[in-house]
Amino acid sequence: MSVLSLIFSIIYILLIAGTILVVVSENRTPTKTVAWLLVLVFLPAIGLIFYFVFGQDSRKKRHSDASYQKFSREVLSCLVQNPSQVDFEIHQHKVRKEYTTLIDLLEKSDDSRTTYGNDVEVITIGKRKFDALVEDLENAKHHIHMEYFYFRKDETGKKIKEILMRKASEGVEVRFIHENIANIAVSPRFYNEMKKSGVEVVAFSKSTLPWIRRQINYRNHRKIVVIDGKIGYTGGMNIGNEYVNEWRDTHLRIMGQAAHVLQSSFLYYFFCSDGKQITDFKPYFPPYENYSDNLMQIVPESPASPWPYLLLSIIHIINITQKYIYIQTPYYLPSESLLKALQTAALRGVDVRIMLSHKSDFFFMDPAIHSYYEESLLAGIKIYERHDTFIHAKTLVADDYLSVIGSANMDFRSLELSFEINSYIYDEKIAAQNKDIFIREMELCAELTLAAWKKRPWYKKFAESVMRLFSPLL
Repeated sequence: MSVLSLIFSIIYILLIAGTILVVVSENRTPTKTVAWLLVLVFLPAIGLIFYFVFGQDSRKKRHSDASYQKFSREVLSCLVQNPSQVDFEIHQHKVRKEYTTLIDLLEKSDDSRTTYGNDVEVITIGKRKFDALVEDLENAKHHIHMEYFYFRKDETGKKIKEILMRKASEGVEVRFIHENIANIAVSPRFYNEMKKSGVEVVAFSKSTLPWIRRQINYRNHRKIVVIDGKIGYTGGMNIGNEYVNEWRDTHLRIMGQAAHVLQSSFLYYFFCSDGKQITDFKPYFPPYENYSDNLMQIVPESPASPWPYLLLSIIHIINITQKYIYIQTPYYLPSESLLKALQTAALRGVDVRIMLSHKSDFFFMDPAIHSYYEESLLAGIKIYERHDTFIHAKTLVADDYLSVIGSANMDFRSLELSFEINSYIYDEKIAAQNKDIFIREMELCAELTLAAWKKRPWYKKFAESVMRLFSPLL
């Protein structure tokens, strides 16, 4: 061995050993620590690259962000001066007593104040969402703000792109945030055409966010549209043909005060993504109407939040649920704390049901997902699988009162790493609607039984055990 090779080997070993010490010293959950140690020990070269790209935890690295504080003050001043601003305290008595603690928890997150009186349409058919969005975009007068994880270069994406370009050429302010890593196959020419027409396009992943390092591990998984500050869209549907014609997903069309929360979230991340600065925010927060008696919180989550509010809120909801909790999710990869909460609820008599697809859109996800089935079934959790389509919906309904609809999957990445946004709706009518959707779709599913599940082949059980080790990294 040459001297150069010896020096390289020593540096390499020290780098691996140092990284292992860093992983151990970060005091993460044992599951995550063990997963990363396995990768580093058995696949050292690849593991080292993966750790520096995907593994470092920035949640604890946030510091005081003066630019965010300045932005919040300016936006808040617009909201306070809004002549239709409704003080939540006037309607606080309408919240069920057991859910006041959930509201208090979520209001500690950034821009998650409780809103009142929104018009909320729950959309479960992709074509309906697409048609409504097209109509609203065509009717835009002042501005269109759009932020999507996936924006496909297909028929659906091209149609939305053409509308954005045409509206920009007509004088409407159009701003667009795209997730750069997720859309890496989309050529710069696609976005340059939008820019030439007057659309302000920024790439989220290229931003120098003031409180987080640039890493492809932290992706913008949100789906947000705000039109003239009056109409908002958010939920699980991206822009692409599969969301219109193939997959089963859930989205929201919102009018009212909650649209202003979507607006605030969009504007801040546009600002952080090197977008052109806005000097007067007032035109983006016009007066709104009260359409109903519902109460609603829209909660943006990021890996730089001091606490994982979406994860904590789901655990809290499970703990306070008395009768039932029905969940739809594309991926079932619960953390240990979340799994224990679900098991505890089922064991104390709560009707816990989880609906997902028989096969996910990524083949390697299936054994990891299936590794959680047996211990869930043992506790009395009911699992339903759809064979006819892929369920991309991220929904929860509990006790005929609370509905949660958003972008976050029930997995480690969504609840701890990605930029997500969920809507929490405190309303009996909307809860009844979501419950009815779940019950009707159960007829399209096959319910798993513990006895049948235990009979699966040994090699599947082994694959599940192996992939279970890597579930915190998927």
